[in-house]
Amino acid sequence: MKIFLNGERAECGEGATVSQLMGQHGLPREATLVEHNGVALRRKQWEERRLQENDRVEVLRVAAGG
Repeated sequence: MKIFLNGERAECGEGATVSQLMGQHGLPREATLVEHNGVALRRKQWEERRLQENDRVEVLRVAAGG
């Protein structure tokens, strides 16, 4: 199934969760924010949130420093 990951077309398995998507693409879990179709998710929601065709997922890394 096709979704949009950070604005780019990406493949993921039918019925995959956000957590599975993160693992499939080797995306880090620490200091990471995930937005699914415009809604920011808490990390505990990643396991529950199922993806559907043409969903939009944005993954942001939080960086500290000056």
